[in-house]
Amino acid sequence: MTMWVFGYGSLLWNPGFEVAAQTVATLHGYARSFCMRSIHHRGTVAEPGLVLALDAAPGASCQGLALAVAAGREAETLDYLRERELISSAYLERDLPVTLASGETVTAVTYVIDAEHDQYCGGLALEEQAHIIARAIGGRGPNTEYLFNTTDHLSEMRLNDPDLDWLAARVRQLTA
Repeated sequence: MTMWVFGYGSLLWNPGFEVAAQTVATLHGYARSFCMRSIHHRGTVAEPGLVLALDAAPGASCQGLALAVAAGREAETLDYLRERELISSAYLERDLPVTLASGETVTAVTYVIDAEHDQYCGGLALEEQAHIIARAIGGRGPNTEYLFNTTDHLSEMRLNDPDLDWLAARVRQLTA
């Protein structure tokens, strides 16, 4: 049985594991947003950045990629993802149904935000998000790189995310 992983942020452009196949997929009941303070990868404790998370929201949906893990690599992939995504316990690992572009529904390992975690910051105005992203730098580099890589890959896949497009344009203005 194929192990699937749902990518909606950095997994789109940097999965970090062997992907056997990928296809556009939709996750219902969650919205992609910069609702997690990043104190490791894209910011610091002193100056947190923001990273994307899936925030539970009735009626919402998020388009991303369903990534099929290479056969025989499931255990090492899960270990890798847990080390990468669960660094501060702000994400919760869930097995959630996603609808593939073909219409088929599969279960995918998905990382969603824990709204009770102290890194959760849902509801920030886009302008405030832009100012945070424009200045934050963490262990994996500038917060701007994370935003631009994500929006570039969404655009290449012809997946529309108006909030992220607005943020990318605004952050480019702020950093020009």
